[in-house]
Amino acid sequence: MAKWTPKHEAPEPLEGPIVPTIIGGTILWFVLFLVQLPFYGWFDDRGHAWWVWTCLAGTGLGLYGVYFVKKRDTAIKRAAAAAEDTEAPAAE
Repeated sequence: MAKWTPKHEAPEPLEGPIVPTIIGGTILWFVLFLVQLPFYGWFDDRGHAWWVWTCLAGTGLGLYGVYFVKKRDTAIKRAAAAAEDTEAPAAE
């Protein structure tokens, strides 16, 4: 069997509004947790209490994700500003 080789290079990753996307997902997990919380007894009786705790875990991981992507976004902007500062004197 011949080794598979790609016919073209992979595209660059898309950069979009990452921080708002992570915040929106975190809010969604928290809302799902709050919606399921009044029905905890029903979930527990049927052995599905993990659904409620999964939403809470998603909220916690989302909060960490918000912290992480904000730091990443700040570092990217700082690096771009530093690159502009080093290119500006050379262009004159």
